[in-house]
Amino acid sequence: MEAEVQQLVEMGATPAQARAALRQYNDVMQAAERFFEGKFDHIRDEDEPMASSSEAKRRPRPSTPDEDEGMDSDAVQDEDEDDDEGDFMDYDSDDGTKAIANHIITDVDPYSGIFFSKDRKEEVIEVEEEPEVVEIPEVNQRVKLMTQGQWMKGCPEGGEQSFLFSLYSQLSEGQCLCPQGCGTSVQRKKSDFFAIFSEFSTYIEHLRKIARQTCKGCHAEFCLTCGESVSAEKVKRPTAATDDDPLFHCSNLQGVILGVGLSMLEQLFVEQSQEPAENKEHKARTFKRRKMDSAPDLDDPDAVYYLNISGNKKKGGIGYAGDQKEDNTGQLEAQAIQHAKDEKIGNLLSAIRVYLPNLHREGGGQTSDYLVHPTALAHLRRRFNYICSTLLRNDSLADMSDRAVLYFELLHWLETISNHEALASMMAMPIMVVGSVKAVTSKRSTVSPHHTIRERTIVYEGSSSPRELLEAIAIQAQAALKGLEGVKPPDSPPEELTEEQKRMTVDTKGKAKEQTVEVADENQKLLDFCQRILATANAIDRSLRETKGDAFVDRLHASLPKLFTSSTNIHVDAGTTEESAQKAYIDWANRVRFEYCDLTIPTTDKEKEKEKGSDEENVAPHYKFYYNNEARMLANSDIPKRSLAIAKELAILTTNLPVAWNSSIFLRVDETRVDVIKALITGPEGTPYYNGCYLFDIFLGPSYNQSPPSVKYMTTNGGKFRFNPNLYADGKVCLSLLGTWSGPGWVSGRSTLLQVLISIQSMILCDEPYLNEPGWAGSAGTAQSRAYSANVRRMVVKTAMLGNLKNLPDPFGDVIRTHFRLKARSIRTQLDDWLRNDDGKPTTADGGGYGPGGKVEAGGSTNGFQKDVEEMKAMLTQLEANGV
Repeated sequence: MEAEVQQLVEMGATPAQARAALRQYNDVMQAAERFFEGKFDHIRDEDEPMASSSEAKRRPRPSTPDEDEGMDSDAVQDEDEDDDEGDFMDYDSDDGTKAIANHIITDVDPYSGIFFSKDRKEEVIEVEEEPEVVEIPEVNQRVKLMTQGQWMKGCPEGGEQSFLFSLYSQLSEGQCLCPQGCGTSVQRKKSDFFAIFSEFSTYIEHLRKIARQTCKGCHAEFCLTCGESVSAEKVKRPTAATDDDPLFHCSNLQGVILGVGLSMLEQLFVEQSQEPAENKEHKARTFKRRKMDSAPDLDDPDAVYYLNISGNKKKGGIGYAGDQKEDNTGQLEAQAIQHAKDEKIGNLLSAIRVYLPNLHREGGGQTSDYLVHPTALAHLRRRFNYICSTLLRNDSLADMSDRAVLYFELLHWLETISNHEALASMMAMPIMVVGSVKAVTSKRSTVSPHHTIRERTIVYEGSSSPRELLEAIAIQAQAALKGLEGVKPPDSPPEELTEEQKRMTVDTKGKAKEQTVEVADENQKLLDFCQRILATANAIDRSLRETKGDAFVDRLHASLPKLFTSSTNIHVDAGTTEESAQKAYIDWANRVRFEYCDLTIPTTDKEKEKEKGSDEENVAPHYKFYYNNEARMLANSDIPKRSLAIAKELAILTTNLPVAWNSSIFLRVDETRVDVIKALITGPEGTPYYNGCYLFDIFLGPSYNQSPPSVKYMTTNGGKFRFNPNLYADGKVCLSLLGTWSGPGWVSGRSTLLQVLISIQSMILCDEPYLNEPGWAGSAGTAQSRAYSANVRRMVVKTAMLGNLKNLPDPFGDVIRTHFRLKARSIRTQLDDWLRNDDGKPTTADGGGYGPGGKVEAGGSTNGFQKDVEEMKAMLTQLEANGV
């Protein structure tokens, strides 16, 4: 018994706990499973537990509602059928029960608080040790052997840890007895199943050679992995495979192939994702210059300047010292390198996917498809989920489409997983990610004194589930599909051609034809990719309904991100504290930042009469929009290249508009004309624009994205107020990206509307707008600059606050009311501060009087600012009282 006690001690048990477990369970594996479930945590003795050098050990921790029951009910077949069976509850308790602190309670919703909570935290100790290197004669290779620490790495679930440990121990050592009882045995070696070859295909070939063994005593054929006989008689199932593939004989093979294969995949993914050192060094050298001199580049992951919307940035205007051009050399080479990396990862994903449990595989289900190993879900949750979450967090649908060789395979994986009842629940489980590393200690190995072992104490935290991450991409895909529709009217039944039309031909020779075909191909590529994403999301939901039921899917959908169609029915309570107000504001703003709406103005009969020779269906509508005439001129147009650019733009905008308590951007897009857009930007904190609402009309013209969008500033007090040297009273917006200001300009195919909006938010609505005039750029902190900002604050209260509330601009009426209601307490304090620091001078419409040498007569309290502040406070009180 002492040998078994020592085994349990090496797993982290104390000797007393080990003996108690073995007294109750004769089998050491069953005892280990119960120990990992915490059944013997209450037993203590004087001895310190011996640290294992080859596995991740769990620290004792309190039970939680979603404690370590990560296995699906159909995947976990608890072999222990004694009276303790009731202490173990898996994730999917179909009878509506769940285990909480070893007690079973009944809940109306069987999935409440389990799958959809991201509040979980699990602390574990993971061990790293040097792997053993051996020679594999069959393939003439020296390879590393996977250590037990590597095999267990990344698993914070106690139940899953016990299954992983059990499989590793069974296949890395000990005798495999002949199942016929002749007394002959075959020695299992760690190199049989845990050798890490350079290629996954080599590993599979190696397994094929050793998986089937012939007994030297009785010549019976048996499986080295499970020790069972290989029977020529196949299980008779309607969908069962008729072939006899040795690698699908048992669930043990499935568990080890997925474990080793996904470990190799994870390693390759990490290696391919790492940036070359020279690139990092180059970015480090250029980051400072680009941060100060360039317009925001959202394609650069290091471009963080646009996030600084609090106004606490370096003093200086947005004038540029000479024209700068972006260096695009090496872009095609980088794309080719990325494609090669994606293809390599995609091919490995495809090769491993063959061994996923799949009852619908071509040729019929194999034995391991029906009998899923308990470690299968553990492998997927800790290794595949890492890759899945990294790829699905990509904010660029266009980039995903360009990397379709990898993303199509990823979607195939998600569908395959959701199709099997033993794995489907994983789609709704929060992904456990490393939240922090609390401690790292090193010590000598007791097995190999020359080797050092590192123990890391890691805290794992819940994050978005695979289905939730996919939904964010599906929202982008839906927006892109809407963009690809362009501004064409709904398709009508094709009309029969006349004989003359049939005889007509169109000369499509030359360069124009080639360009049209190329653009159309790009459009079709993005179209196919978007449809594939939506089809995958629907297939997953359909499978979950079949395997888990309607209640499961309904609960899942309630937690998914949504693109709301109307903000009018959303009521948000600010609460009683500043913290509750901020949380409510951010939650609300995330829900309403992007919406489709109707921006048209009904056409009158008189206007229809003016449209000579046209019927009602062909009359282009008018829009509540500065660029109404330009939009009407493009009615019914079909410009494929423009449609593609708009599709990519909408995909970015739906999920990437910045939202914060300090400043946010809201967008409204016409539901039938996606090139007709209105924007609202709230002024950033620390600037004289803070909490004001600034509106812009935006039109994506006929040559978009070859040329920038048209942008008009609309919050001008009827064309009277110039809020900034770069925001004219007539609505002109001076910005280099728009070609209306010096500096880095629009880059065809790369620049985006989101860059324009963020540039306005962070570079124009700045803390010292006086400096935006090139001639005044060196006057930071001067009396003239302070006076200019005070003048802006007075205009903001009168127009960007009071003016917008008195005459709510369509379609942002609800957004403006809710913005001021949720921030009422904060804005009152802000107004008091602004009034206290006002210089008492009269408001100058264009701010020109505050320039160098400008003269402005003192106005004392006669400038009307105090009256505007009091009126604004009264309106805030009314908004709070009405709750709307």
